[in-house]
Amino acid sequence: MAVTIRRASEDDVEAIRAVARASWTADYPTILSRETAESGVDEWYEPRQLRADLGRPATCVFVAEQDSEVVGFVHALWNRDEGVVFRIYVGPDHRGAGIGTELVERVRTEMETRGSERLTAMVLTANEVGQGFYESLGFERVDESETTIGGESYGEYSYRLLL
Repeated sequence: MAVTIRRASEDDVEAIRAVARASWTADYPTILSRETAESGVDEWYEPRQLRADLGRPATCVFVAEQDSEVVGFVHALWNRDEGVVFRIYVGPDHRGAGIGTELVERVRTEMETRGSERLTAMVLTANEVGQGFYESLGFERVDESETTIGGESYGEYSYRLLL
């Protein structure tokens, strides 16, 4: 089935939250407790904040749509010479079809158009699938830091791709 990648609108906020929730539940059962995952989704994808982000010129949120259903999304920020992918998720039932790659390519094109020299992405240190995804696209791990989810700290890797 054909997938369309398009810029997200305010009408997509709840669908983005649903994809994030399904992804966190499927991907992080051994990394995050169910309560932490729920709290993290509510915090990171708070509807008002997400709507505000959609209106900011430096924010790039694209959704992957299949049969009128949002099945994935990417949320990135443009910062002059760098694009930063904060989040990318494809619903568990839609993985393996190249949708995540298409989302990254759409952000990459957007950032190149804006003059970015590199694309950076973050992934939890315990998320080996996410690390493998970025590495398969040519990203190289460049840094390690901490992020907070549901009030708890977790290790996070930064990956970089020169454009």
